[in-house]
Amino acid sequence: MDLNELQRRALHIHDLYDELNLRERGRTWTREEFMLGFVGDVGDLAKIVMAQEGARGMPGGRAALEHELADCLWSVLILAHRYDVDLNAAFLRTMDGLDQSITARGGRDADQRERGQDVTA
Repeated sequence: MDLNELQRRALHIHDLYDELNLRERGRTWTREEFMLGFVGDVGDLAKIVMAQEGARGMPGGRAALEHELADCLWSVLILAHRYDVDLNAAFLRTMDGLDQSITARGGRDADQRERGQDVTA
């Protein structure tokens, strides 16, 4: 599944939540509420990672980790949509900038270039 398909699926679930919230609460979530939900998901993910590393006890194991990672991804996709961010373009732009910055500071690719090795593999 590519990013566009993930976004379509995330928006479908977003729309279902909007319908549910309208029916049960008479309103939909604001962008700020989606952000707060994301913060909660990141907190849950942090606890699960701590459990995975043996720093705390928590049921759920690998399935809980996968679930929270998916929740966090859903939140990022929805926030990008709600703020009209082309996540694909933003991600590529950001990774290109990081690649250039790290390489300029003498990262692995810089060492390989100095030795004449191909860095695209």
